Amino acid sequence: MIDEALTLYLVTNSDGLSDDVFFTRVEEACKNGVTLVQLREKKASTQEFYQKALAIKGITDKYGIPLITNDRVDVCLAVDAAGVHIGDDELPVDMTRRLIGPDKWLGVSAKTVERALEAKEQGADHLGVGAMFPTTTKENAPTTDISVLQDIIHAAQLPVVAIGGIKEENMAALRDTDISGVAIVSEIMQANDITKKTQALKQQIVDIKEKNHHDR
Repeated sequence: MIDEALTLYLVTNSDGLSDDVFFTRVEEACKNGVTLVQLREKKASTQEFYQKALAIKGITDKYGIPLITNDRVDVCLAVDAAGVHIGDDELPVDMTRRLIGPDKWLGVSAKTVERALEAKEQGADHLGVGAMFPTTTKENAPTTDISVLQDIIHAAQLPVVAIGGIKEENMAALRDTDISGVAIVSEIMQANDITKKTQALKQQIVDIKEKNHHDR
């Protein structure tokens, strides 16, 4: 189930958007093929994050899509989200697992095989690997070579999502990798036509996954 949910993974960015526009965009994406939403609110207060999480969960529940929170274990638990995703500068993986319990999903960012194996040992369910391409979402994020992505997938034997600068026109570069999905931020959140963009991205990643499954 988790492999399927990771297929087209929307990481939100509400910068410069009113709440109404933000929620409308997320719903449009959910309606048109997104399989999981990660609420990422780096600048929000705890109260703001909680209120947004409640509203977004109302949307994701409506479409039967899991919601995970970025970094915030407290908000994950407060709104009963499906899980949480943590980076290098958050609580240790094993402590996060202890806090969220055995049943919630735990995603961990990993840029090296060593980090991936450590995360798996401490209770990660899936990994986010990137940035695969230059991205404006995370300033100065070093890019990850596709060979490193493949090494992590094969070593960790966990579902892996590629993230960072992924767009409709460059996703084909991931065609020969064994990714479980792609995490997309601005390509969806800032799209002129979210319906069309989400459907096009979904078709591409589904094709990649089907090809790789067939090739195995």
